[in-house]
This record gives sequence, structure tokens and C-alpha cells, in this order.
Amino acid sequence: MRWRTRPAAILAILPLLAATAFAQARVQVVPDEAHRKVDVTVDGKPFTSYIWPITLKKPVLYPLRSAKGTVVTRGFPLDPHPGERADHPHHVGLWFNHGDVNGFDFWNNSDAIPAAQAPKMGTIVHQKVVEAKSGSGQGSLTVESEWKKPDGSTLLKERTEFVFRADGTSRTIDRVTTLTALGEKVVFNDNKEGVIGLRVARGLEQPTTQADTFLDANAKPAPAKVVDNTGVSGQYTSSEGLKGDAVWGTRGRWTMLTGTVDAEPVTLAILDHPGNPGFPTYWHARGYGLFAANPMGEKVFTEGKKSFDLTIQPGASVVFHHRIAILSGTATADQVEALYRAFSGS
Repeated sequence: MRWRTRPAAILAILPLLAATAFAQARVQVVPDEAHRKVDVTVDGKPFTSYIWPITLKKPVLYPLRSAKGTVVTRGFPLDPHPGERADHPHHVGLWFNHGDVNGFDFWNNSDAIPAAQAPKMGTIVHQKVVEAKSGSGQGSLTVESEWKKPDGSTLLKERTEFVFRADGTSRTIDRVTTLTALGEKVVFNDNKEGVIGLRVARGLEQPTTQADTFLDANAKPAPAKVVDNTGVSGQYTSSEGLKGDAVWGTRGRWTMLTGTVDAEPVTLAILDHPGNPGFPTYWHARGYGLFAANPMGEKVFTEGKKSFDLTIQPGASVVFHHRIAILSGTATADQVEALYRAFSGS
């Protein structure tokens, strides 16, 4: 799939990406279906993996790393680390799903769900790796999955293409998701839980004084009476100029999250393509580390003033295209806007 880039936008990105921006790193995409994963490396060093372990109710990219190798996603629950929050076990790496699809909850499903709630939960089941390509500067992965009801029948077919790009100071992921309804009409009912989500490392959370449960020195959950904000430095900024908690529930073309993880300043950005349903998306961006974009949560985000249900008729498809950027250093809004223009062709 090709997307136009404008020379002016590329020039505007140069101050951020520096002299190494166009170095042709070797991006390798290597399926390992016996271990239920596809590994993505850059010049032999790990970037991320597409995984579908039996302990998860959806395939995810996990973990995500910066160009320097810093892990920018939370480890819990797959690889818990002391000091992390021990909440929302369904928040793993980078994922795509929704909280109400024909009445079934695909967002909150996990092994931690009580058995009594299982009849309300949907599961996204990986079916096959269609194609994996390695290359100079970028690689790609195409996979197919099925969105299944609790009775095992299939609501949706999903075909997703990931494009992984890398250079000396950045990592980017395009996720192009095609959802096709099968024998019945499928409705993504307005619900705040959706659709593309990323759970970030503790350093990228926003500082807070609110008590919560964190992992202790033995990586075991322990309620904290006093929150330790040491090294916690995250701040959201939206394309509309809003910052921090003010970003939640507002619309924008993109949102970025800046902070420091393991002594490395980094910037994460999610870009919403103009062709996506409900563009520009609403941002479900929480200070505790959930970074998500959801156009189908309008009723909650506008306090009932508006609503948006996305309907897919039998045999019809919809496409979502997002770009996730992991940049070394603290980017400015102008720099992320330039990345957005290159992405959108605007």
C-alpha cells in the first residue's frame, strides 16, 4: 500500500530525525508460529513482536522499543516489573478492538474476567500469517484474524497489514486494519472502550497522587498508600493544542505523549488517517498510561450530546489506518504535525 509524502513535510521532519534519519536499517520480519509470534528486528536488534499467546484474548504487538532499545510499553501482565501498575490486565502492548460489538465486549476480555461475565465477552483469534517481508528501511507483515462470539461463531474477518519502518532515531508502525462483516450486520455501538490502544511504561504515565495498586519489589501486586512519582514524566499534547488530562475525550488528528523512560527522553504519537471512520478521532488518553484513539465513543466523550455507531452490513468492509511513531527525544507539536502531513498526504 502506498501513501503520498510531501517534500515540504519531509524537510520539516529533518530537525527531529537528524542526519541518521534516512539510514537504511535492515528490518527483518520473522514468523515463529510454533511459539505463536512474529519477531521484528532492526539490524538484528529487537523492535517488537506480533504475538497471539493462549493467555491473551487478542493478538497484540508487544513490547515496543525505541531506536535505542528502550521498552516504552508496560510489562504487566506478561512480564511484570516492580513499580508498574497492576491494573487492567487486558491492556497489553498495542492492540485493536472495541468494547461493544453487537453487544459483545472485545476490549475488557482477559483471563482475569469472572466466569459469570464470559457470555458477554468477545475474542479475536489469530488465524494465519499471510505474508512477512523483510527489507532495507522497512518490513511488513500481513495477518488474518476472526472476531468471535462466546459461542465460537465468527462476527468479523480481520485482515491487517503492519508496515514497520526504522532509522537511527525513530521507529514507526502503520496498522491498516480491514474488517469484513460475515452473515449478519455488525454494529460497533458507541462505547468509550476502543479502538486502537497502547499501554505505556511507568515513566510515560502522568504524575499523580491518587492511590492505586502497584507491583512491589517482588513484582507482586500491593496497594500503595503513597504514590511514588520518581521518574514519572509523561504529558499528552493533542493536535488541537490541549495538554495533559485536558486531552481526554477531545477530538484531534493526532496526539503525542512525551516523557523519559530509563533515562531516555522519548515521544510516542498516534496519527489518525483522514480516511478513517469518525475522523478526527476522540482520544481516550488516560494519565495512568492508557493511550488510545476511539471515534466510536462520542456519546461518553460529549456527555450524551452526540453519538456514533459504526455499522457494517453483511459482506461489507471498513478500513482503519493508523500510524504509531516512537521518536528518540522530546518532539515539538510542529514536528509531529509534519509527521502527520507526511502520513496523511495533506
